[in-house]
Order: sequence, then C-alpha cells, then structure tokens
Amino acid sequence: MILIADCGSTKIDWCVLNKSKLEKQIFTLGMNAVMLTEEEMRQRFDAELIGDLGEYAGKITEIYFYGAGCISPEVCGNVARALKANIPSAVEIEVYTDLLAAARALCGREPGIACIMGTGSNSCLYDGVGIADNVSPLGFILGDEGSGAVLGKLFLGDVLKKQLPADVCARFLQEYDLDLLGIIRRVYKEPQANRFLASVTPFLSKNIDVPEIHDLVLNAFRAFFRRNIRQYERYQEHPVNFIGSIAFHFKDVLAEAGAAEGCKIGKIVKSPMEGLIKYHSKN
Repeated sequence: MILIADCGSTKIDWCVLNKSKLEKQIFTLGMNAVMLTEEEMRQRFDAELIGDLGEYAGKITEIYFYGAGCISPEVCGNVARALKANIPSAVEIEVYTDLLAAARALCGREPGIACIMGTGSNSCLYDGVGIADNVSPLGFILGDEGSGAVLGKLFLGDVLKKQLPADVCARFLQEYDLDLLGIIRRVYKEPQANRFLASVTPFLSKNIDVPEIHDLVLNAFRAFFRRNIRQYERYQEHPVNFIGSIAFHFKDVLAEAGAAEGCKIGKIVKSPMEGLIKYHSKN
C-alpha cells in the first residue's frame, strides 16, 4: 500500500492507496518541516496520524511526502526518518517540496509550468520528471506576487491610505472588526502576519466588482506573470497551471491577467491530492 501526504502549514492531507483505490483519507495539523526537529516530527506523526491509520499502518510499503519547508536534503532526511520510526513497514520513503507536488498533480509526466497560489505563491518549469527551473518566490515582503498575503498587504495599505471608496473601507473595517492600531499590531507585532494578511481575501472575492478592487487583484496577478512566469525559457509554449485557493477563487481575474501578459492558462484546481493519487496509482 502507498501513503501520500500533501503537507501545508495549516493541514496535512494523507491518503492511503491500494494500487489505484483510495482506501482511507486522514487530515492532521499542518507543519513547516524546516521549523521542526526530527524528534518533534516523530512525536507529531505518532500522536496525530498512527492511531487514525489503524490496520493500514502495518501494510504501508511506500510513502510519498510532499511538504512545505522540504527544501534541503537535511530537512527531507529528518522527515523520512520521522516517518520510518512510526511506519517501519515502509521500505521506500521519498520526501519532496510542495512545488513538485503541484507539478506532478497538474502536469503528470508531461512538461509544463506549475504554480502554487494560496497564502504564498511559487512557480516552476517542470520537465515531466522534476523541476527544471524555479524563480525564487522570496516570501510576501520581497515577492510572492499574487498570493493571498500580498493581496491582503496591498488591500490593507489602500484601506488605511484611503485609496478605495469610503463606503468600501468602512464596510471592511466593520466586518472584520479592525482599526488602524489593530491592523498595525497584527502585521508588525504578532506572529504569522502572512496568514492574517491572507485572511482578508474573502472580502476581495465578494467585492471583486468594485473597480478599484478588481484592478488591485488584476495588477497583482499581472506582476506574478511578469516577474515569474515570463522568466522561464519558451514560457509561451506551455499552459500555466495553478493549484491553490487564491487561483481557484479568483480564476476569472487570473485568466484576464494571463491574457494581458501573453500567457495561456491551463488547469486551475484547489488541491493537488487528486492529481497526486493519479500520478502514484498502480494498476
């Protein structure tokens, strides 16, 4: 049996496959592997995963773990050993970045361009086997164009600098129970500012018909294409595929931005798991 994990900072989606049949799906708390020690991960898997796996725990022979923070051999090794300690029946354990999960889920074994657009953003040129090229996302302060965190950052800046219609600003501040000091505290004083910034994007989605909000989102997406996708060699030859909540909920504006930047949009899906199951299925 095969265990596939799609690990984000908020949750981990685990699926047990028997050849091509989905036997069980489990959700546990998310993590960023670069932030935890091998022992901390071992304890997390023991406490949150093994009990729910039940009888399947001793039948798993292969594990494919795709995760946030799995960016170096050292980190990937820590994850693999933590999994092996909990699932000793696994004879093959492979750990990869979440960007490869997006590429395999979106493109399968064919070349293409794969992107993540959720709280953060990332992209790669995929050759059908691995990542051939990657423009560093740089995080929401220096990069992450088009991401939920950057959309939130741009929107809150416009709210506080009164660049949006007064009624829109007032409605937002009331709906989210925020004021200037509250926003400053959440961004500069409290942890996980990126999550707070991304948390305001549902308001943008609901009010996308407001011209100023539409333009803000459109320009952020155009920056993503211009500063990332157009850096890949022969980018015009490949459709640009997306995984993530921001791409999924703003797909119409994303397509508009792609067209404006000379890029063709391919698949847009919310989660990579369905594609990963197809990629790893054995008939």
